[in-house]
Amino acid sequence: MAIVILKDGSKREYSADVTAMDVAKDISGRLAKELVVARVNGELYDINRPLPEQAELELLTFDNPEARDVYRHSTAHIMAQAVKELYPDAKLAIGPAIEDGFYYDFDLPEPLSSDDLEKIEKKMQEIVKRKLEFERVELPREEALQLFADIGEDYKLELIEQLPDDAQISYYQQGEKFLDLCAGPHVGHSDRIKAFKLTSVAGAYWRGDERNPMLQRVYGTVFPKQSQLEEHLELLEEAKKRDHRKLGKELELFSIVDEGPGMPIYHPNGVIIWNELLKLWREEHAKDGYKEIRTPLILNKRLWERSGHWENYSENMYLADVDDNPFVLKPMNCPGAMLYYLNSHHSYRDLPLRTAELGLVHRHELSGALHGLMRVRAFTQDDAHIFMLTEQIHSEVGKVIDLVDRMYKVFGLEYTVELSTRPEKSMGTEEQWETATNALLQVLKDKGIDYKLNPGDGAFYGPKIDFHILDCLKRTWQCATIQLDFQLPERFDLTYTGEDGQKHRPVTIHRVVYGAIDRFLGVLIEHFGGAFPTWLAPVQVKLLPIADRHHQYCADLVRRLEAAGVRVVSDDRNEKIGYKIRQAQNEKVPYMLIIGDKEVEAGSASLRVREQGDVGSVQLDAFIAHVQTEINTRQNLDISQLTR
Repeated sequence: MAIVILKDGSKREYSADVTAMDVAKDISGRLAKELVVARVNGELYDINRPLPEQAELELLTFDNPEARDVYRHSTAHIMAQAVKELYPDAKLAIGPAIEDGFYYDFDLPEPLSSDDLEKIEKKMQEIVKRKLEFERVELPREEALQLFADIGEDYKLELIEQLPDDAQISYYQQGEKFLDLCAGPHVGHSDRIKAFKLTSVAGAYWRGDERNPMLQRVYGTVFPKQSQLEEHLELLEEAKKRDHRKLGKELELFSIVDEGPGMPIYHPNGVIIWNELLKLWREEHAKDGYKEIRTPLILNKRLWERSGHWENYSENMYLADVDDNPFVLKPMNCPGAMLYYLNSHHSYRDLPLRTAELGLVHRHELSGALHGLMRVRAFTQDDAHIFMLTEQIHSEVGKVIDLVDRMYKVFGLEYTVELSTRPEKSMGTEEQWETATNALLQVLKDKGIDYKLNPGDGAFYGPKIDFHILDCLKRTWQCATIQLDFQLPERFDLTYTGEDGQKHRPVTIHRVVYGAIDRFLGVLIEHFGGAFPTWLAPVQVKLLPIADRHHQYCADLVRRLEAAGVRVVSDDRNEKIGYKIRQAQNEKVPYMLIIGDKEVEAGSASLRVREQGDVGSVQLDAFIAHVQTEINTRQNLDISQLTR
């Protein structure tokens, strides 16, 4: 007898061996058709697996994020089976679900081509039609080692060997011949997988480590409906056009070379945008009373031991030997800010003390994880540290949220919010973590901010609020964060003199708005597709003289625009005007002024706007004032009034 309690609190009784699928069929045929995975007593559960005698049951469809991951992961297993059937000598590595899809890493003797991907897709369709069950099998560690040794799956053996001796090990079997090491769960049967597409193949080192073998990573995406797949593939095509690595090269913004993997070189156009971001950052932080500091790039190892970073983060640090002493290239700015605070005595009247730093940090990311500006080894963080009294937590966190909101609105960026709680690897007592988490929670509630709880994803020293930017393709990017910390003030023995004349411990907020400025720039490149708003554009106005006799007029106009604070260039090459226009469009310049005999005679210009094309003749004083307003307000304005 199984007693099933549904999410709405209703109870159902069944005979033994009832599954989540059986319950779904009882409720409705549509639910049974759409069911992906179950949550049983708080854990994800195969829909074809018998339920325990007492089961709190939640039935999850593709709309649920965890169910989507299961659906994608099951498709990765089907792809792995297809590869093994087509290429029996292939060895399987790992095949997780990822955002918007899945991948699987294979060790194959020959490289895969786009034609091979089509063959694999075809074989996957065959496997789907076979309606194979995802059959879960649990076994002891030693038996698992023997099994995967017998079938020659070396990468799976390595994974098993790193599990604890008492770990519960499971694999999933599809049909008679294919099995794969996996904790599960899965979708039940292969025919539940509907619309999928293999999108690309790339090289990837085993476990992201360049010292390990190079594998072939096949990416794919999957949806329950063909229409959803087609819509997603259109988004992927648009994302390719907006890829910041492609646009970064075309627009001469940045480059990354083999001599410095993960360490961007910014070109003049990229530096212009960088400096505009910093100008905005400094203006907004000055409004909120922040004091900018700078701390050393390299500091003695003992500082990082004191801060706790060495214990929790050493594998990501770069070490150097200085005068026979170990030094660390800083991966974070926090300890430097603590040293700044220690440099002078503080009274309760001095708090809150808001310090901010644009600090270059270095973190050793595995080479396989590097990705343009989005995942780098050297980057600048817009860190700030706020030292405050406990009773100031609520107001200070609220002010940071307001600052983030204010700055993101400048870019027209929407965002979602997550509250991340204590991870397994952390410092401090349970009481400290509870106090800190409740403080952040209360601010979010008081501000009426919708948030998602993200258990176990806090920083090692405290809980945090994360802001996830939504770009124009509705992809999310984690940028701003607010982290509450009771730990570093303890470790560095930070104090202030209270109203009672006694020493007290301040609380610290660690926070960023852009996050890594490099990554934020990468997000902006893709969000705007390289077509930056006027205030950010490296070249704001481009003059296009039709003939050599118009060059002097353009030179005079360049001086007028530069005097007005506008970034302007004149294309004086001996090229046809159509060619010049096409190039300026490809460079995504906001405004083009075409100069011919008529414009010189009238003292005007013919205006072409990036998004609209030719809009007609404009008076120069009015045009310059318009561009100045766009720059000063950081807003794109309606141009039509200038050409009436």
